[in-house]
Amino acid sequence: MRNFQHVILGTGQATGTLLGALLPTGDSIAVIEGDRIGGTCVNTGCTPTKALVASAKVAHIVRRAPEYGVQPNGVEIDFEVVRARMNGIRDNTGMASWIRSAENVSLFEDWGRFEGPRQIRVGDESITADRIYINGGARARVPEIPGLESVPWLDNSRILELTEVPEHLIILGGSYIALEFGQIFRRFGARITVVESGSQLVFREDADVAESIKDILELEGIEFCLDSSAVRIAPDDAGVAVTIVQGGDERVLTGSHFLVAVGRVPNSDLLNAEAAGIELDERGFIEVDDFCQTSAEGVFALGDINGHGAFTHTSVNDAEIVLDRMRGGTRKLSDRIPVYGLFIDPPLGRVGLTEKEAVERGHTVLRATKRMSQITRAKEMGETLGFAKLLVDGDTDQFLGAAILGPGGDEIINMFAAYMSGGLTWKDYRKSVLVHPTISELMPWTLDALKPV
Repeated sequence: MRNFQHVILGTGQATGTLLGALLPTGDSIAVIEGDRIGGTCVNTGCTPTKALVASAKVAHIVRRAPEYGVQPNGVEIDFEVVRARMNGIRDNTGMASWIRSAENVSLFEDWGRFEGPRQIRVGDESITADRIYINGGARARVPEIPGLESVPWLDNSRILELTEVPEHLIILGGSYIALEFGQIFRRFGARITVVESGSQLVFREDADVAESIKDILELEGIEFCLDSSAVRIAPDDAGVAVTIVQGGDERVLTGSHFLVAVGRVPNSDLLNAEAAGIELDERGFIEVDDFCQTSAEGVFALGDINGHGAFTHTSVNDAEIVLDRMRGGTRKLSDRIPVYGLFIDPPLGRVGLTEKEAVERGHTVLRATKRMSQITRAKEMGETLGFAKLLVDGDTDQFLGAAILGPGGDEIINMFAAYMSGGLTWKDYRKSVLVHPTISELMPWTLDALKPV
């Protein structure tokens, strides 16, 4: 039985951060991966989907070209080229080569499963480690709907393998994955119907943000069925028939393809965590302390599998916290300010608390908003949909959160994340001199309209 100083279980983005620090030490390292090296982000998440977003945006811009005084010859989607571009960008050979070429790394291309405390069975071999880092990720949640297995349903991974644009894509779910794929394929020419069980899209967001997102997507022709539950699914001559209940009434939607996008579940059920003394919460996420340490000594859980963020940047930050702790530092999960993006077009950037959360937590909330249609740079670009909302604590002058739905919202939000991490007040930010003409230059001026909620 071989013993390693470090074992990394899974190769998502936290693994690259860990290896960057551990490789130079010369310590013995085992890396275990039963699926594709690189994890969700590179293979089925951020990289391929944002490549599709870019192609879809070009198609959308060409259709709008006459608004800018440009007369195109029409739009024709060459989906084979779209896919080739996507697949070329999501190439994971760089990380794979890096791991394989490292002299102090043993790569096990198989599934790992705990046999005991700090002991893992991988293939035909059992290995032990001084320290283990679980970076096992998550997968699409599969709802229990009668008839689902009778149709070739899609998830966020399978949809990337399509070789043609769906004629009519029915999407179950109304949050990030659903809306990004919905807009992508609508812009490629598909009819899109979104079925959401709640009364609003992206349920974690404030109602005004969610409603604005819905308005934007409806302008592009996406159909929404809110307060609707899928109760039966069956094959149909068109492809698939989805029976939904909406307002107490049943109706049948027929489409060519069916995408399930109702959330993610952690891959902890594949690990035999109990054998290692690793505790899970009621949703199956691995429980960790402020430093990503599990209930088992010397075992850490990073990324989606620990339930403290479902993003590449939070996975990377988890690894940074673990490495900082090893060096005697004090970085911790509870200090992290949530920041993320929804990559529809225009994108939503979000940081900190929503307005609803801030009020519920008892803050004295001050709010300022500005519509993109009021910003000169947005008008110049012809990108006037969406708005910015900034939230401030009236007692401390600290930023509570921000939502930027509009051109560059995914980039602008990082500026607020940096200010909040630095503990700067809105009055400090108000003094900033920013480049003209930009969207972000109007954010300090927006604060002049702060009013109590």
